Amino acid sequence: MDQVMIKAQTLIEALPYIQKFNNKKVVVKYGGSAMLDESLQANVIKDVALLKLIGMKPIIVHGGGKEISKWLNKVGKETKFVEGLRVTDEETMEIAEMVLNKVNKHLVQMVQQIGVKAVGMCGKDGATIKVDKKMPNGNDIGFVGDIKEVNTDLIDTLIENDFIPVIAPVGIDGNYQTYNINADDAACAVAQAIGAEKLAFLTDIEGVYTNPDDKNTLISVLTLDRADELINNGFIGGGMLPKLKNCIDAVRNGVARVHILDGRREHCLLLEFFTNRGIGTAIIDNEGWLENE
Repeated sequence: MDQVMIKAQTLIEALPYIQKFNNKKVVVKYGGSAMLDESLQANVIKDVALLKLIGMKPIIVHGGGKEISKWLNKVGKETKFVEGLRVTDEETMEIAEMVLNKVNKHLVQMVQQIGVKAVGMCGKDGATIKVDKKMPNGNDIGFVGDIKEVNTDLIDTLIENDFIPVIAPVGIDGNYQTYNINADDAACAVAQAIGAEKLAFLTDIEGVYTNPDDKNTLISVLTLDRADELINNGFIGGGMLPKLKNCIDAVRNGVARVHILDGRREHCLLLEFFTNRGIGTAIIDNEGWLENE
């Protein structure tokens, strides 16, 4: 009976969040180790399907960098990065697009096995994501796109017809040339364009720390001012720096709340979205409501 009551209490605790986010758009950026472990993969897809079934409008934007590197290695092609971005020549672009399409359709299949409708797409479909060539500090790194515009027509049509859009980070320029896009950038741009209520990043870390070596310094709720302060004072570095800057930009451009979650933890999306105290870091504007407080 105690176990039954715990389940009932969990559902009651989730009720106000279900009410608050009913009919709201949420973007899940799916990447990291959660894409490589079959059990974690299944749990993430179940979480997203549940969001859909209780009335939210989820959109998945996925990466696939580790899988791309694996296939490049199989064909004997060296992987090079400049400022965290993959150098993408014509052959690399061709392989990346094939791998991302494979990942995309696998995710769609998993969603549909649960009984929820999904459609796989990339930024080329419907000219959804338009880019210019990205030149970090003047470096030519090939077919890597800098997002200039997101056309939401196709995404909106899919959502209105009860589908979960599953988006691969590939776009086109003004000459219809194909470009690889950083998946974090794609998720932020899509979330901003559709006016998402939430954007969740599934990562390989628990969240944002004031001291990465001290697990007790995890920040549950981070305002924009505090985030700027941490960056300016040098507390944020490595791969977290561009990710946090993306989160800040998303909030400043209309996304109500951005979550950084440990995708290696089972059902991290549900734990963050529907419990009184989340498990990751939520980034909000300076006047934002603190739903996890």
